[in-house]
Amino acid sequence: QVQLVESGGGLVQAGDSLRLSCAASGRTFSSYGMGWFRQAPGKEREFVAAITSNSGRTYYTGSVKGRFTISRDNAKNTVYLQMNSLKPEDTAVYYCAADPSGLAMRTAGFVYWGQGTQVTVSS
Repeated sequence: QVQLVESGGGLVQAGDSLRLSCAASGRTFSSYGMGWFRQAPGKEREFVAAITSNSGRTYYTGSVKGRFTISRDNAKNTVYLQMNSLKPEDTAVYYCAADPSGLAMRTAGFVYWGQGTQVTVSS
């Protein structure tokens, strides 16, 4: 099992940048696919970005392509989400999640979740 703790959220203005971090416990972090999801008020949780266990592949939802970058540092047991050119519609609670298969291809594969960090973008 792995425990995930997100950090780096906050209140920013449109056009600003933020970097979210997700620190994972355990010695098997490098074998997990990792992902970021978000949930806005009144909406369902949605996929944002994912990265495979060996960082060989990354995936993004269309609305963040070109603005967000997911990366990982297996030596630090940490996954990051660099968010640039933030928009008010990016406002949400952002969750980090881990997929034991390492593939990070299916939402259902993410079985471990953090508590979330709030990102608020003002216009």
